[in-house]
Amino acid sequence: MPDHDLDYAPAHELAALVRSGELSPVALMERSLARIEALNPTLNAFVEVDAEGAMRQAEALAERLAGGEEAGPFAGLPLGVKDLENAAGFATTKGSRLYRDNRVDFDDALVARLKAAGAIVVGKTNTPEFGHIPFTDNELFGSTLNPWNLERTPGGSSGGSSAALASGMVPLSTASDGGGSIRIPACYTGLYGLKPSQGRTPIAPRPMPAWLSISCYGPLTRSVRDAAIYLDVVAGPDPRDPESLPAPDVSYAETLEEPLPKLRIAFNETLGVTTVQRDVLREVRAAAEAFADMGHEIVETDDTIPEMGGWWARVSAFQSLGLEWDNFSTRHDGFTERYVRQLDRALEVGPSDFQEFLRRRGDLVSWTAGLFDEYDLLLTPTLPTEAFAPAGPIPREIEGEPANAIAYTYPFNFTGHPAASVPAGLTDAGLPCGLQIVGPRHRDELVLRASYAYEQARPFPALPREVG
Repeated sequence: MPDHDLDYAPAHELAALVRSGELSPVALMERSLARIEALNPTLNAFVEVDAEGAMRQAEALAERLAGGEEAGPFAGLPLGVKDLENAAGFATTKGSRLYRDNRVDFDDALVARLKAAGAIVVGKTNTPEFGHIPFTDNELFGSTLNPWNLERTPGGSSGGSSAALASGMVPLSTASDGGGSIRIPACYTGLYGLKPSQGRTPIAPRPMPAWLSISCYGPLTRSVRDAAIYLDVVAGPDPRDPESLPAPDVSYAETLEEPLPKLRIAFNETLGVTTVQRDVLREVRAAAEAFADMGHEIVETDDTIPEMGGWWARVSAFQSLGLEWDNFSTRHDGFTERYVRQLDRALEVGPSDFQEFLRRRGDLVSWTAGLFDEYDLLLTPTLPTEAFAPAGPIPREIEGEPANAIAYTYPFNFTGHPAASVPAGLTDAGLPCGLQIVGPRHRDELVLRASYAYEQARPFPALPREVG
């Protein structure tokens, strides 16, 4: 493998080189840390790095490998951890001044499983305050920039992770998705991102589990195979997460290349709730045609989904207020104005709001159930726009028509369906856009297999070798 390709190689290829002895985990870590040192001052993807600790772990792994010890599927891979998740020895700030000094001595179940598979945590990646907006900007660390164009956002809330992966800083990073926060940055930075079925990956430990049941941990990667291996490593129950699913009865990586049967696939370009940027739609339609070229039946639909965005904002604000009530009632000025506005709104939420939210969620679940009675997959744009400015604002219109910037992603958090974003192509400005692939509930393996078949038929655009 050419030397420069080490920075952008898929994670599974790098791990294979480490396991075979062709690549030292020490050399790989040195390369990753040097790239972070060179690029992070510009991109602001990492908010904390422990170079010494990471090097010690890489050196210890090299000794164990030399002694004949077996290594895991992510042997020696430098790992970034999103700053909403816990990694022992690092601060979990959640992008908030209130948690600036929240250094923890434990790993989330997800992080522990990745470390057991051989990954080495190098640091924490940036996220918006409490992950509540689809771009990565906060008052504690500032904005994260997109490696494709420094005047654009890499998306959010997993924007630090996507910028780190797309710029070649690390081959592996964690991500989470409560309304699109894996798929949005995947779309905006030319990566693959999978929101798995609700409960597929445990979220634990948590002193106060969230009750809306919409957030998922999942893979954000440079290739579909990396994502399949990632999910093999992290999926499965944890007794501390009452919503975690039983272990899957298949290996996602081992079934990846199984031929797909002829599928009946719905394609909906707007879901009836947003306008789409013309060049984004052009690329997405071409991407959807790849499935027709593979022999699948594509049926264009014009269904309008039950819209619940405004009600989601109200009720999720109430949940956020409950989780942060102690701080809100005693340290109100520790929150940013942007987040305070959201929490203040929750004080006005009443029973009728909950009733309407639950009714609309029920309608959405029924609509999606009916859809998958007729079709094997649903294709949509991942997002209706290309990446916007690093600190916002979120686009509210396209060519003078109203737009909902995350119209395609959050519905499937409320239904629990697996949904992935694959790179669809480049806009006229040379920025990535994405095709979303949604599968039936608990059919994560089908979404991965369809994504892999698409990747083979239509290889993803090369990531930018020069930042900006």
